[in-house]
Amino acid sequence: MKLQQLRYIVEVANHNLNVSATAESLYTSQPGISKQVRMLEDELGVQVFERSGKHLTQITPAGRDIIRISSEILGKVESIKAVASQHTHPDQGTLNISTTHTQARYALPGVIKGFIHRYPKVSLHMHQGTPVQISESVSKGLSDFAIATEAMHLYQDLIMLPCYHWNRCILVPKDHPLASVSKPSIADIAGYSLVTYVFGFTGRSELDVAFNRAGYEPKVVFTATDADVIKTYVRLGIGIGVLASMAVNPDEDSDLVAIDAGHLFEPSTTKIGFRKGTFLRSYMYDFMERFAPHLTRDRVDKAIALRSPDEIDKLFEDVALPMR
Repeated sequence: MKLQQLRYIVEVANHNLNVSATAESLYTSQPGISKQVRMLEDELGVQVFERSGKHLTQITPAGRDIIRISSEILGKVESIKAVASQHTHPDQGTLNISTTHTQARYALPGVIKGFIHRYPKVSLHMHQGTPVQISESVSKGLSDFAIATEAMHLYQDLIMLPCYHWNRCILVPKDHPLASVSKPSIADIAGYSLVTYVFGFTGRSELDVAFNRAGYEPKVVFTATDADVIKTYVRLGIGIGVLASMAVNPDEDSDLVAIDAGHLFEPSTTKIGFRKGTFLRSYMYDFMERFAPHLTRDRVDKAIALRSPDEIDKLFEDVALPMR
């Protein structure tokens, strides 16, 4: 059994059983991957993949367990490399972050600017995506950190640490009837078309919960994953915007009126997470503390030692998270 064979079966699974795409991503040949997978199956005495002719059709029950353990082994190999790098080049390496547009555009710039200034030899890469894409990227080892708010059930296999709370605002043109209403109700906004986030994205679920609780159905006419796109369509008069308050800049958006909606919606909590068993480089600890000052190395290490998300949340019960 070789590490290369384990890497091949994990990558084949990550590429939805497409051996050609796997070969291309690994800069090797399709026949070479197929041969190594067959050799591994022969050695183990079980099939990892079911086949129809030359095509892989699905992962066998045994294959699922083998691929899961193989992924853990490969993660440990990367951790061994990280340990060595920590001792030989503590201020050098890479950091991959997966997050949403709102976090990348509005919450992270200052943090990243300070981080790059402190660690000029660390190559930092930002990947934007949906909650599903973000969780998969970290679970597969393609990213080191996930920064997300919605769909926490997708991150059960990660260690997720609370960073800050945030809420929404209602965004309207200056001549809109709501522009002069300082504290609108759900009933006040229910009669208007809404421009907001895609469901399951950046706190959208809290909007639906608030409307349902008040007995109304939100009239959502346009959704987007990008707060700047939402603002564009508010300006076009498509509807009133409901978006993260942090996404409104008083100078850049001076033609619009942002009405605080904290009394209408429950606040959301942004979390940062990483795979269990990850060896955290010193600069990774530093990044987390820059993003959320209460995430000291000691607190992060205590969270790593806990078994469940509930235990981690309890660890931070006495921490006053900031509101953005």
